[in-house]
Amino acid sequence: MNDERPFYQHHVFFCLNEREGKDARPSCAKCGAEGAQKHAKKRIKALGLNGPGKVRINKSGCLDRCEEGPVLVVYPEGTWYTYVDNADIDDIIDTHLVGGKVVERLKI
Repeated sequence: MNDERPFYQHHVFFCLNEREGKDARPSCAKCGAEGAQKHAKKRIKALGLNGPGKVRINKSGCLDRCEEGPVLVVYPEGTWYTYVDNADIDDIIDTHLVGGKVVERLKI
């Protein structure tokens, strides 16, 4: 049986790339990305939104948009976001993942 629906309703990838060296390009890991990813994963679980058919929060290597970062991307929509703190992550969760609307102020 071929099911056309994606395995997850939303699959969220947080860039956790860290570049080293004084001349290195900016990197998401140096902007609190790991803490934001952990916060999102914990919040999604607390809301009962994790698991197949629901939401998956993943770590990612470089997504090549670090100058705009930190960044995350939500699939299957392909919506890219930047964020500053956990309040921004909560807004993405509440507005986009739960409410189905893009958070325009954070979209890149």
